[in-house]
Amino acid sequence: MLRVGLTGGIGSGKSTIARLLAEHGAVVIDADKLAREVLEPGSDGLKEVVKAFGEDVLNADGTLNRAGLAAKAFASEEARQTLNGITHPRIGALTGQRMAEAPEDAVVVHDIPLLVERDMAAAYHLVIVVYADAETRLRRLVTSRGMDRRDAENRIAAQATDEQRRAVADVWLDNSGEVPDITGLWDRLVGFEKNVRTRSYASGAPIVVPYDGRWPAQAKRIARRISFAAGGRHVEHIGSTAVPGLAAKDVLDFQLAVEDMATADSLRETLAQAGFPYLGPYDDTPRGPGDWSKRLHAGADPGRRVNLHVRVAGEAGWRWAIDFRDWLRHDARAREEYAAHKMELSQRFAADANAFAYGAAKDPWMEAAVARVQAYKGGQES
Repeated sequence: MLRVGLTGGIGSGKSTIARLLAEHGAVVIDADKLAREVLEPGSDGLKEVVKAFGEDVLNADGTLNRAGLAAKAFASEEARQTLNGITHPRIGALTGQRMAEAPEDAVVVHDIPLLVERDMAAAYHLVIVVYADAETRLRRLVTSRGMDRRDAENRIAAQATDEQRRAVADVWLDNSGEVPDITGLWDRLVGFEKNVRTRSYASGAPIVVPYDGRWPAQAKRIARRISFAAGGRHVEHIGSTAVPGLAAKDVLDFQLAVEDMATADSLRETLAQAGFPYLGPYDDTPRGPGDWSKRLHAGADPGRRVNLHVRVAGEAGWRWAIDFRDWLRHDARAREEYAAHKMELSQRFAADANAFAYGAAKDPWMEAAVARVQAYKGGQES
């Protein structure tokens, strides 16, 4: 099963994207529908809402007057939090129930407006954000939904900003004009789901590309996802993509710090379920004395290749990964040398389906770099 978070500001057209995904075969869990369900007549949720906001939030037939409740709930932050405290736990319980009922091979799309506000992004394999500019959203709310303009403005202002949404977006769909084509996105989701279910990883030829300024933001999102799956343990972005300006394979490398290898092994299945299947135990090429063992995982997402190195915090392999990255960040000449070497190897091994031969060919340069890294580290410590 693949868990996809779908979010966007009110009036962005998120429901349209949810409908298209459902037409392709996704199981859509609509948080707004669940929110209505938990406030049906006779429910405990509705009783609490009436107690908190007054009898005038009810229609004459005992059903909820949603416009009346919205006017009160979005009038202040305190009122909004009161409503959320009543509805969110109930919606969460229903969401878990719906997910448990989905088929094993389902792409489950959780359509949730407050994904960003509730800091839920790390719980999904992938997050899709539907975007429309504020003026377009306001016009849609007033003309298409008949919403009072002031009410619409209050609801937009109460939600996350575009910048906050972009920070969690693995996929950003601009729906300000024509409805975006989601064919490629659906193919990605289907491949991602299959890889998660079969414990397979996304691979490709070791092609070196120029530095991509999007890598840091992508890495931040994925690091949070890994840490969430690993019980909050520390995760660092390492490797070439963690060095600003350095050409690299378009693969994000991460280092997960564990207490010991028994802990690493205990996390194997949890990481696999989160989208990072296990490849096996490995020993890095030693750059000095100490423990160079690790457990290697890789990303299942066909749209974002990832390597995950699980190492014992403080051991030799763990320290080298950080020291080598920091040296390249500091030494411009070394970055240029390394980039040229990697580009030459990339051309030589472009037809290779995996990066192992490419990695082995880098070893002589890496061995020669050991003394330079040690000199840099010594200078930092003195």
